[in-house]
Amino acid sequence: MNIVILAAGQGKRMHSNLPKVLHPLAGKALVAHVIDTARLLKPQTLCLVYGHGGEALQQTIVAPDLRWALQNPQHGTGHAVMQALPHLGDAPTTLILYGDVPLIQAATLERLLHAARDALAILTVELADPTGYGRIVRDAAGEVLRIVEQRDASAEERAIHEINTGIIALPTTRLAEWLSRLSNDNAQGEYYLTDIVGMAVEAGVTIRTAQPDEAWEVLGVNSKVQLAELERVAQRRIAERLLEQGVRLADPARLDVRGELRCGRDVFIDVNCVFEGEVVLEEAVEIASTCVIKNARIGAGSRVAPFSHIEDAVVGPDGVIGPFARLRPGTELAAGVHIGNFVELKNSRFAANSKANHLAYVGDAIVGSRVNIGAGTITCNYDGANKFKTVIEDDAFIGSDTQLVAPVTVGRGATLGAGTTLTKDAPPDALTISRAKQVTIPGWKRPQKPKK
Repeated sequence: MNIVILAAGQGKRMHSNLPKVLHPLAGKALVAHVIDTARLLKPQTLCLVYGHGGEALQQTIVAPDLRWALQNPQHGTGHAVMQALPHLGDAPTTLILYGDVPLIQAATLERLLHAARDALAILTVELADPTGYGRIVRDAAGEVLRIVEQRDASAEERAIHEINTGIIALPTTRLAEWLSRLSNDNAQGEYYLTDIVGMAVEAGVTIRTAQPDEAWEVLGVNSKVQLAELERVAQRRIAERLLEQGVRLADPARLDVRGELRCGRDVFIDVNCVFEGEVVLEEAVEIASTCVIKNARIGAGSRVAPFSHIEDAVVGPDGVIGPFARLRPGTELAAGVHIGNFVELKNSRFAANSKANHLAYVGDAIVGSRVNIGAGTITCNYDGANKFKTVIEDDAFIGSDTQLVAPVTVGRGATLGAGTTLTKDAPPDALTISRAKQVTIPGWKRPQKPKK
């Protein structure tokens, strides 16, 4: 089939400079959700009709399989589909989707397409409160006669609860003819795509309907309120899938996944955690509350304590991270590494069973196995223009309050005394100390504030 995605609207009620369809839902632009679902149907042609914020849209959605059709100015849904006509292939059916209806499911669309094999098929849904939606008008036998928009509906028609979702599948060969006959003689002065339903009835074309499994599939986004409501729907669905896979969630309502989260067996996630990008939690990983993890892999059996932040990093098996730890991009930790409270790592590799348990910064470093990094240690890796490497070999012991002025190497088994400022390589299996001489001044008096 051909698939046309309408995404030209301005979204005035969003009160934002960002095009409506680029607002994020579960970490992905609204329209990107629709495109991904459309691809599951393997269309012959995939066409996006754009308008407001077109440049931002084209910069964000980079897709070689996507054809772009400009609608400028915007004169309604029928006018939008007119712009797509030159881009459509000769597939027998054309499916119309909307860039601000992000949660539509492929299974629902497959049912709609099945209904449209020799007919025009409309996706409809029953709503307790149909206000604002076009109503499905049927005859006494239950056959669809037409769709009437809210503003043009009579009091009797407004009492109908079956609404038009806007999603429709129809014969491609009829599309151009019906679009050419559309009129903008209505309250909005727009060309409604829904008016082709009446034309199809006049032409004797069979009209069928299909329904989604859940009403939330067809909910659109026209305001930040609706966006927030759909975010909760999306997160609830993600949480349910994780629970079905065996993940233990302390509270499914207090989880945010803004990308893809893959979990092994017996994973536990506490409340208020945020996962962004692509995150893998291997078997028996425990994530304590209020952690943010982005584009990371956490090895089997590792524990991440509260308030830790991990981005573009790898934690090996049986690691212990946090609380209040920060692993920045380029961090790679082998098995059994401990990174404790208020420790920050950046672009550094730690071999197995090394530890930095308190108040340290390690950047642009290679750390061997069984290394102990004391509290207050920092690698001085940046001179204001260039980054330099620090190497700490196996079994080294770095005393507290040490500064490693890169480029520098600490040899295997070396010990650095507390308070050392290391500017030259420390030899292996030796104690290296760099301190100012301790001096006591007898009789010295501390300055006092004047008495009032």
